[in-house]
Amino acid sequence: MITTAQLAEVSSKIKAYGVDESILSHLRQNYQGVHFTYCMDDDIGSYEPVLSEPDFNLYLIDGREHCLCLTNNQDVATGIVIAEVVADE
Repeated sequence: MITTAQLAEVSSKIKAYGVDESILSHLRQNYQGVHFTYCMDDDIGSYEPVLSEPDFNLYLIDGREHCLCLTNNQDVATGIVIAEVVADE
């Protein structure tokens, strides 16, 4: 389970430290048991983020089965995808 408060905390940490792969180790240390991964937002496809910021979106991962999948259900979420948003130039 990943709470709304945890999502807000993670978002604040990303804003403070910056959005890139280096944030993963910091978050993993602070949220043991939560799976974190990083990618570019355009790799996600048509899923809606659970939290959206100008520089990144957060998506939830359901890892209960053998394959990971995205979910919007916070009760079954086991991880968070940090998806960097790059502005079109």
